[in-house]
Amino acid sequence: MPRAEILSKQALHTLTQLHAELAGKIETNRKSGDKLRSQMVQVEAVMKMLDPDFNARAISAKRRNVGNPWFKRGTLYRAVVDTLRRAERPMTADDICKALLAGKSPAATGKQENNLQAAILAALRKRDGGPVVGEGAPARWALKRQETP
Repeated sequence: MPRAEILSKQALHTLTQLHAELAGKIETNRKSGDKLRSQMVQVEAVMKMLDPDFNARAISAKRRNVGNPWFKRGTLYRAVVDTLRRAERPMTADDICKALLAGKSPAATGKQENNLQAAILAALRKRDGGPVVGEGAPARWALKRQETP
């Protein structure tokens, strides 16, 4: 059976370039990490000068919260409730997510959609957003209707 020598050579050449690019990124990040570590040592030294008994190991690393590009902090639950209010039938978290993202830009990636669905479920469970309608999975959510006397 014939082999495609040219395609194999092209693939190897492309993979070699990719490997070199990744190695360069690793080297750049290593240098950046070394510089940041030296800056941390300097900050710790100043702390020790100010208070010799200070323990820098007690300081935990600060992580950045990645924001949601479509909803400001604290507005997601309100948008979910508005969506459920307009809904004619109970909705799953996936249905709510798709309704919320309809017409929004930038378009959501799969991971962003999953994160938004998780945030919607967390918000509904935390605030008892509405009764879960029916049994089984996926859960369908609806607002509690006020009874008129």
